[in-house]
Amino acid sequence: MRTEFNFFQNWYPLSPVEDLNPEQPTPVKLLGINLVIWKPKNSPNYQVFLDECPHRLAPLSEGRVDEKTGNLMCSYHGWEFDENGICTSIPQAEKPEIVSKNKDNFCVRTFPTQEVNDLLWVWADPNSTEQAANTPLPLSPQIDASKGFVWSSYVRDLEYDWQTLVENIADPSHVPFAHHGVQGNREKGKPIPLKTIRSQADIIEAKYEGFLKTKITFEPPCRLEYEIEFGTDGKQVGLVTYCVPVSPGQSRIVALFTRNFAQRLNKIIPRWWEHVKTRNLVLDGDMIFLHQQERFLQQKQKTQSWKTAYKLPTEADRLVIEFRKWFDQYSGGKLPWEQVGISQPDVLPTNKTRREILDRYQQHTQHCSSCRRALKAVQRWQIGLLVLSAIAISTAAILPDFWRLRVGLPLVITALIGLGIYALLKFWLEPKFYFVDYVHAEKK
Repeated sequence: MRTEFNFFQNWYPLSPVEDLNPEQPTPVKLLGINLVIWKPKNSPNYQVFLDECPHRLAPLSEGRVDEKTGNLMCSYHGWEFDENGICTSIPQAEKPEIVSKNKDNFCVRTFPTQEVNDLLWVWADPNSTEQAANTPLPLSPQIDASKGFVWSSYVRDLEYDWQTLVENIADPSHVPFAHHGVQGNREKGKPIPLKTIRSQADIIEAKYEGFLKTKITFEPPCRLEYEIEFGTDGKQVGLVTYCVPVSPGQSRIVALFTRNFAQRLNKIIPRWWEHVKTRNLVLDGDMIFLHQQERFLQQKQKTQSWKTAYKLPTEADRLVIEFRKWFDQYSGGKLPWEQVGISQPDVLPTNKTRREILDRYQQHTQHCSSCRRALKAVQRWQIGLLVLSAIAISTAAILPDFWRLRVGLPLVITALIGLGIYALLKFWLEPKFYFVDYVHAEKK
């Protein structure tokens, strides 16, 4: 008997905690709902509210955390709300009773939250707080420091839907081709004998064994992870992803990269360097064609189902098939956009440019504290290098002949080195925080 899956009565990670700014509110969208993340000044924990001031519906994410009260202030008229969403101040109120007698009517809708595994989690249904308290988080057994695991985090907004994201991660056979030269080699593409361990309402598991033993787990609606073992010495790496539905045609990936060896590497390699060198590049590698692929599928689904629109003849497609069957059985093959008043078109528009689809700054850099700091440092270094080069050249030019022969050449060389480093930062590194076009035909 079919049981309807409730996407709202589940826990979702919104962001790594380290990427949140405790000094100002952060807007985020989940299942079509506009939310605001903020941290009360005297509280150790972040709160998540509906991003609407009850006064005139201005976005609270454009507000501020008041220095005196520590409450969230709406920047439109100055209404303030405490960590429980209760209105504490209305500057325009003629009498204090206006505030005290209308606490229930003037409050902001709040969502249950938890901070676990360095992630901020939110329960997407504010009307079922008791159920939220009794529902465990979809945690991964690989995120366990007591067992020697270390991990790094990554978040990015994606220009394709939640089901496309789940489907893509559940498909290991695309890696040698979509990520050639980054995480794979197209010359090594081969059959992947995926075997389904179990497929039921609350979990889907599959595995395959070769040089590496790999287990893939999907715990609806968001946890999808790989557990990869090396030989017999217990070494293990993992990819723990949380696939977050944002709005029609958009999703968010919150990823944790785990391992139980070489623990010190996390302290040696800067987090931002991993993001610009590898993590962003991997997502760029399939963003363009997934953005288009889901629109092709939507077009075909006007007259047929995915079962005939797709051709899935190999065992490597097994997990995609199991996910699609789950999605059909428990969610009718669609997300609950209509429950939040969103009307999804039969086919999403296709008017975005490559720069918009692969916009690293909007999708990642602005959300990532490590990349934001690194970008500011890169820009400051550029200014410093230009100033240094200008001073060195100017000094060499005004030196007396006697000193010019002895000091002038080193100064010019210093200026040239400074300009070379400036060019490297300006034209090679800085663009990696904004946009890098990804053309598969050019990947040799």
